[in-house]
Amino acid sequence: MSATAHRPARSRAAERFARPVLLAFLLVAAADLAGLLTGTETAHLVAKPLLMPLLAGYAALRGAPRLLVAALLFGWGGDVFLLADNELAFLCGMGSFAVGHVCYLRLFGRDRARAPLATAIGYLLVLAVFLVLIWPDIPAGLRIPLTGYSLLLTAMAWRAGVFGPYAAAGGALFLISDALIATGIAEWPQLPAPDFWVMLTYIAAQSLLTLGVLTKGAAGRGISSP
Repeated sequence: MSATAHRPARSRAAERFARPVLLAFLLVAAADLAGLLTGTETAHLVAKPLLMPLLAGYAALRGAPRLLVAALLFGWGGDVFLLADNELAFLCGMGSFAVGHVCYLRLFGRDRARAPLATAIGYLLVLAVFLVLIWPDIPAGLRIPLTGYSLLLTAMAWRAGVFGPYAAAGGALFLISDALIATGIAEWPQLPAPDFWVMLTYIAAQSLLTLGVLTKGAAGRGISSP
C-alpha cells in the first residue's frame, strides 16, 4: 500500500488529537487571564509558558506550515524571557519575538498578493506618532532596539492581511499588545490590571494569526476551515 493511501488515516488521527490540545490551550489561557485578574501570580507563572507550546502543537496537528509552528515557538521563548523583570531578559525576549515575526513574514511572503499600500501608510503613521510620543520616556538603552522591533512588528501586521481577516486582526492585536507593554515601560498611565490586557490581546493575536494561516491553508486545499 502506498504512502498516499495511509495519509487520510494519519490526518484523521491527528485531528482527534488536535481537538483536546486546542481545549487545553483554551483552558490554560482562561487560567492565565483569571490569575492576572485576581492577582494570583503563581497561576500566571505556570500558565504563561504553556500557552504557545499548546497552540503550536495544535497548529502542527492541523498540518500547519512549519514557519507558523516556528513563529509560535519563538513567541514561547519571548514569553519565558519576559517572566524575568530585568532589561537583559526583556531584550532577549524581544529578540525571540523578532525572530518569530521574521517567520511570519516569510510565511506571509509566500502569498504573491499585494497587501494594500494604504494600510501600510496608516500603520507607519501610527507607528511614527507613537514612537515620537514615547521616545523620551523609554530608557536610553531600549530606544534603538525597540524602534527596530516595532518596525519589524508593523511590517508583519501589515503583511498578515494577505492571509485574510483573521490574520489581519491578529497582526493588529499583536501591535496593540506590544504597545501596552511599551507604555508600561515608559510608566504611562495604565488600565486597571494592565498585565491582563497585555495577555488578552497577545493570546487573541497569536490565536487569530494561527486561525488565519489554517483557514488559508484549508481554502487552498479545498477543505473546510476549523
